[in-house]
Amino acid sequence: MTSLLIAWLAFPLILAVLSLGCGLLLDAIGGVPGPLVLPAGFALIVVALEFATTWSATASLATPLVVALAVAGFALSARRRPGRIDPYALAAAVAVFAAYAAPVVLAGEATFAGYIKLDDTATWLGLTDRLFDHGHSLAGLPPSSYSAVLHDDLPQGYPVGSFLPLGVGHALLGEDGAWLFQPYLAFLGALLSLALYSLASPLLRSRTLRAVAVFVAAQPALLYGYALWGGVKEMAAAALLATVAGLLAPFLGSEASIRPAVPVAVASAAVLAALSFGGLVWLAPIVLAGLALIGLAHGPRAAVRRAIVYAGFVAVLAVPIFAGGLTFISQVSGPSDLTRKGVLGNLIHPLSKLQLFGIWPVGDFRLSPARLDVTYVLIAAVLVAALFGVYVAWRKRAVELLVYVAGLVLSCLVLLALASPWVSAKALATASPAPLLLGISGAAAAFELGRRVEAVLFAGAIAGGVLWSSALAYHDVRLAPRAQLAELAQIDERFKGEGPTLLNEYSPYGARHFLRDMDAESPSERRVRPIPLRNGELLPPGRSADLDDFQLGAILVYRTLVLRRAPAASRPPSVYRLVWAGRFYDVWQRAEPAAATIVEHLPLGGRYEPAAVPSCRELERVATLAGRGGMLAVVPRPLVTKVELSAVPYPAQLQRAGEDRRVVYLRARTSFDVEARVPGSGRYGVWLGGSFPGRLGLSVDGRLLATRRHELNWPGQYAQMGTVELSKGLHRLTVAYGGPDLHPGSGGEPPYGAGPIVLSRVPSDLAVTYVSPARARSLCGRSLDWIEAVRS
Repeated sequence: MTSLLIAWLAFPLILAVLSLGCGLLLDAIGGVPGPLVLPAGFALIVVALEFATTWSATASLATPLVVALAVAGFALSARRRPGRIDPYALAAAVAVFAAYAAPVVLAGEATFAGYIKLDDTATWLGLTDRLFDHGHSLAGLPPSSYSAVLHDDLPQGYPVGSFLPLGVGHALLGEDGAWLFQPYLAFLGALLSLALYSLASPLLRSRTLRAVAVFVAAQPALLYGYALWGGVKEMAAAALLATVAGLLAPFLGSEASIRPAVPVAVASAAVLAALSFGGLVWLAPIVLAGLALIGLAHGPRAAVRRAIVYAGFVAVLAVPIFAGGLTFISQVSGPSDLTRKGVLGNLIHPLSKLQLFGIWPVGDFRLSPARLDVTYVLIAAVLVAALFGVYVAWRKRAVELLVYVAGLVLSCLVLLALASPWVSAKALATASPAPLLLGISGAAAAFELGRRVEAVLFAGAIAGGVLWSSALAYHDVRLAPRAQLAELAQIDERFKGEGPTLLNEYSPYGARHFLRDMDAESPSERRVRPIPLRNGELLPPGRSADLDDFQLGAILVYRTLVLRRAPAASRPPSVYRLVWAGRFYDVWQRAEPAAATIVEHLPLGGRYEPAAVPSCRELERVATLAGRGGMLAVVPRPLVTKVELSAVPYPAQLQRAGEDRRVVYLRARTSFDVEARVPGSGRYGVWLGGSFPGRLGLSVDGRLLATRRHELNWPGQYAQMGTVELSKGLHRLTVAYGGPDLHPGSGGEPPYGAGPIVLSRVPSDLAVTYVSPARARSLCGRSLDWIEAVRS
């Protein structure tokens, strides 16, 4: 509960206070409309952090710099008459924050969304860690997955501005950035709502209607979906672009002073910090339209003067961004993943352009809604209401709103024509608040003009479509396993500096972030050293293999092994000893220098079975390799009981063509029984492989053993359901799956199937036994994990 309060209360409040102070500073310099004080202040935070983290010498000053700017803003505002807080704007921001928070907060623990769907968040966390400690310097980094990620991105000028405020939260609260990530995205949603509230002000006189309209417009389906799989750049860009448009008002209204150009230049520089030179595509229509309006109102010379002032301020504020951006552009010039039409990234197919309009009622935005007919009707309602919104906005001279909508839609269309489907999807998400704001505001304006029946019908359809979309995304969210990842952080703290480390599972968050101080690498992750299998091949991304499946020399490179607990996992080679055991992971280390040399390592068992009975001939062969003065090292180990689910009579709702029938894809409420025969009496651990999003109960012989919820695992990983005393013979196992319910993440498609069920003896003693080569035949007929020939 404490971590939940720190992440979802303390961090947003601290970030809001810092943004307020920095916004007040900008207000004192150039004037900032009330609702935009927080978004403008946030933009200043991004720009300040971009400067501070560019160089290693100033990286440690990043957080103090932001605090100093905020204090200066509060000090200056104390001398001036403070503006009145708009409670309606504040209420809209809090409501939007709650909407983005719900999928995580209602799960009851501080974690983040998008687990397994997309691992980019692991990279953002790794980059933020490094920037706040060493800036862009990569000096002194030993080989690891963490260093591989940094070398891939930082020297290439990858835009990092949207990640940086996370580091401030970590510095001030001491909480890992992973647990602050989702609150940060919700905070960006709140900033977006404040900017939209300001833009809608000329159109809607009623602050109540304005707040309701903004609550709907700030959570378009596609942007909300991106927030639930780590779309920090899309969220930041959406909020900052709306802020730029809102800050045009003081920029347009002042003819003599250059000071109103400062806030809009800061917000523009923040957009560039988040998107690099790609931000120019979004800024150009908004800024050029603003300059054109200045030209119409004050003459061409005034527009040119204002353009020079604006460009000068942006050039100064974006110095580190331009330096890195030139490198980034040079890396992607010509055909690249940004422009190739075949690049889908994590998409299944290119997204529908209709997702620009904010309604897409499906749990995973990459899929099509089940009711496309209803979806089309709801999108048509947005379009009709938006056209009326344009008419009313033109009559009421809501210039900033029209510039914002036209600018974002135009930029989006340009990117749709030129960019890859992956980048086009990001463009659709970033622009989607604009047409939705115009549509819902148009319906609200009709209400104010007395067309209440039509207004209620259109507003109800739009709001209903948006909330329906959000509810389905909430239902299908994929939340990271906090306890498991927190255990990795605990291991990193305990064994800091005791690398290099092998994390033998596919865990981007573990390798890139949580074990960064142990120089960790993962066989199927980004890495520096190759970790080949025994057949010489490398594991494809997203896959795991048993330690015995890898070449021995590739394993012995690592001083420390962090192994996911599993019933069929092989014991590490004999030179390693267990130094720490947790709920999810065991840590093994070898002495330096090693006390013995492994001449031969003969694995036994298989994918689901950690042990096997070797032939006497194999034992004698390995004994010969040990030679005089050598020893045989073996690990006696009982066989496990595996229950594949292929024999389960599949209910119709679980079937799908082409699926692996050895596992069950749990989608709907169901229960089934399987039988397991154990070879002897004793205490057994019961393990379930794979994933299940909803609540699952496992019973043994009619007695409930355990219930678990939202277990998400990559292939080859297991959840330990508990331990139970069993007699020799046949036992009945009952799996009862509750299906979708009100809990976040309980619906949708499971990423992988559930199964098999494995029963293993407890305790499973993995001690190494040493036998003289002359006594090799004494091991005949025994079940062993592996055999080694070792020499001192």
